[in-house]
Amino acid sequence: MAKFTRPDAPPPPLFVGKKERDLVRQVNTELIENVVGQVVAYYSIDIDSSDFHPIYGESKEKNFLPPVRVYARVETQQSDTFQTKSGFDRRQKINVYFHRKRLTEDQNLFVRVGDFVYYDDNLENLEKVKETLQKKHAKISTFQV
Repeated sequence: MAKFTRPDAPPPPLFVGKKERDLVRQVNTELIENVVGQVVAYYSIDIDSSDFHPIYGESKEKNFLPPVRVYARVETQQSDTFQTKSGFDRRQKINVYFHRKRLTEDQNLFVRVGDFVYYDDNLENLEKVKETLQKKHAKISTFQV
């Protein structure tokens, strides 16, 4: 009778190899791009050609790189109405959910505060970027008249 010996490493998972992970990634990408995703144009600030203040880190004139078409899930929130000197104005907030691996690996794009997103005929400034394990989430605030 043969004696049982313990292997040095555990066996690989049965159903989650590289091929299966690639399949899930492909299905997720197709869902985002073809079913639930909306198209946004992403404008990154060109750090090399923008003249930033050495102390404050701000620039009076920002230069942008050409826009990149990105598929994302956009969630609009209820807009706030407030009164200004010239009348009433609306402040609308939207959340944009990017597919992180698709952005960083396939499009070589990194979401940063201060960049702009063009969505629904509005150019919107990124206020806050929150990154989770599953997705990259950008909170955007826009002003409309």
